[in-house]
Amino acid sequence: MSRLLFWLALAFLVLYAIRTKLRELQGGQRPRDPRQPERPAARPAARGRANAEVETMLCCAHCGIYYPASETVQAGGRDYCCAAHASLPAA
Repeated sequence: MSRLLFWLALAFLVLYAIRTKLRELQGGQRPRDPRQPERPAARPAARGRANAEVETMLCCAHCGIYYPASETVQAGGRDYCCAAHASLPAA
């Protein structure tokens, strides 16, 4: 009986190894590690859209942080990140 269990376990391991190798060859990627959380696959179309949505970043004249150009507040010929910084006296 123990020999039968041994051969069944060996056959199971061989089949598992073959299936894993076939999946790796078909998918072009390594099998997922079950300890790592799953990440959504990035689609090529999504990458193209992300590049099209890149926006120019500007530096606030008061605090120096960078922010998207669409959110700029201009005052006195300078760019600010918010209306509160634009209303402060220039240093």
